Amino acid sequence: MTSPVQHAPHNAMTHAGEIERFQDRCSDLMRELLSGLAQTPDQPRPFPEIEDAIGWPRRRIASVLGGVSHMRHTEFGGRRPYRFLSDRESASGRWEMWMDAAQARALRSSSRATAHREGARKAP
Repeated sequence: MTSPVQHAPHNAMTHAGEIERFQDRCSDLMRELLSGLAQTPDQPRPFPEIEDAIGWPRRRIASVLGGVSHMRHTEFGGRRPYRFLSDRESASGRWEMWMDAAQARALRSSSRATAHREGARKAP
């Protein structure tokens, strides 16, 4: 059995520094989505399943991805710290997204570093 073919795999970020920079530049909602994806690395899921896990209403992922699109294209050449399966390739017959294990590690590492920096700024 062959693996499904990713949508535009060349756009998936693989370098931790690039993922960290993306996380620093994106909206709070996009950071929340990234964090939700990092909870289950290497598991493609349809948008409604991800939204349920995060506690979001339906169609919010589409809105958040639309909101980050300009930044993603102008600052990152269209690259993204997550992966996609199209509705034609996914088991669910819907668009699915996920982070691979390396992307999730980079995001979690970046999140810890950001939290540490924020804590240092707030200290008296």
